[in-house]
Amino acid sequence: MPAQSSVLSLVPRPTKSALRPGHFTLDAGTALRVGAGAEPAADLLRTLLAPATGLPLEASPDGQLTLTLDPDLAGLGEEGYGLTVAQHAVLLRAAHLTGLLRGIQTIRQLLPPQALSARPQRDTEWLVPCVEITDLPRHPWRGAMLDVARHFQPVSYLRRYVDLLALHKIGVFHLHLTDDQGWRMPVAAYPKLTEIGGHRAESQQGPAGSDLYDGVPHGGSYTRAELAGLVEYAAARGVTVMPEIEMPGHVRAALAAYPELGNHPERSLDVWTRWGVCDTVLGVHDEVLDFCRTVLDEVMDVFPSPYIHVGGEECPTAEWTHSAAARERAQALGLSSPAALHGWFLGRIGEFLVRHGRRPVGWAETGAELPLDFTVMTWRDAAHTLTAARRGHQVVSAYHRATYLDYAQSEDPREPPAQPGKVVDLRTVHSHDPVPEDADAPAARQVLGTQTQLWTEFVTTPERIEYLTYPRLCALADRAWSGPTDWDDFRARLDGHTARLDALDVRYHP
Repeated sequence: MPAQSSVLSLVPRPTKSALRPGHFTLDAGTALRVGAGAEPAADLLRTLLAPATGLPLEASPDGQLTLTLDPDLAGLGEEGYGLTVAQHAVLLRAAHLTGLLRGIQTIRQLLPPQALSARPQRDTEWLVPCVEITDLPRHPWRGAMLDVARHFQPVSYLRRYVDLLALHKIGVFHLHLTDDQGWRMPVAAYPKLTEIGGHRAESQQGPAGSDLYDGVPHGGSYTRAELAGLVEYAAARGVTVMPEIEMPGHVRAALAAYPELGNHPERSLDVWTRWGVCDTVLGVHDEVLDFCRTVLDEVMDVFPSPYIHVGGEECPTAEWTHSAAARERAQALGLSSPAALHGWFLGRIGEFLVRHGRRPVGWAETGAELPLDFTVMTWRDAAHTLTAARRGHQVVSAYHRATYLDYAQSEDPREPPAQPGKVVDLRTVHSHDPVPEDADAPAARQVLGTQTQLWTEFVTTPERIEYLTYPRLCALADRAWSGPTDWDDFRARLDGHTARLDALDVRYHP
């Protein structure tokens, strides 16, 4: 098995694969036999292969390449698929459409790397090796978080980002839309969120390029149509876009636009030009909860994701301690201190999302500060994953020492500026198991999976995003889909896979 998977160079590695003699040839005469409900998969195959191959892949009841949904394959789950490539026919089957979309990416990887090019490749023979594959993921949650709040990226790049996630069978695009340094999503009832909160001025407080200061004017926001289009584009590739709107901390951009939402409504604030954790947070008066509900109503309109991320972590409570209104609210609620308003606030927000059929997600160290209906992203310590799971939370392991891609990839002094801390190299990412070794079966079932994180304090361009993301995301994709895989086997497959990244013009880390 390892030797065959290395020959195929598939990333992530299929659950079961067997290489057979011979090839299937895609050419101008190849047609698609498309079963009921499989039309979106056929559309995706044509869309992905047309730029390089120019092949029409028209539908025909006698097509050599069959795409079919088969309810008898329920054991493959939502995303599993079976692929049989013979010399004169190809059969891709799945119980659900998402499984067909995953299988389309495998077909794409089985073709010569030139098939991934955006430019016509007229001298290439489109051969697919004969193979038998049965494939399904170990973890349902395989994600990637991109922070566009600190440095905005155009929606055209977000579509490319989605394409690269889909190639690696990453199913969740976690889009971090708001923070102290910028608010990127429009909300009709609060236009100043993007008009003011979407732009930060040059910092006069410290040297540009330092660890604590940005120093560079920066701005940008999306239209509602752009975000809705992104969601549709991602869904066609089997990727769910999960939005993150930070609260009750990391809200300096919102307070710059609407100071009445804070604990000092008389104070005029700027969009923060520093990095780190800002001590200005939302107030706890009723108008603030109304604001949050209005924002989340619009978020839910645009993003059909079953999960909505509300941040929740790194919320200093000093302003509540010094606020007479916050102290009165805490006392009226019977809370032990103003600091306890943090859990109360997130509880109200979580209840609102649950009433609307969504699952709230929050960053947390152990999950102890979040209501049980929150899905927890544990990041501080790998052991916190087990703590939160045993408490009853669904958990996504986002351990920063294995999944944060804003850390440097090597000790090489020529590496670009990065978050201070230990190197997170390729092998570290590949070796991270989201399920702790000492987890019993009930706790292990609570762990949904894992994802990469790319915070963008030091990341300004798409080229830098891809340099930091690849090939480390390949390693996480392999581990999260395939489970533990041999390091040498992964490296052998990655060596072949980099030809695909080259064809896609990905400027990955060497």
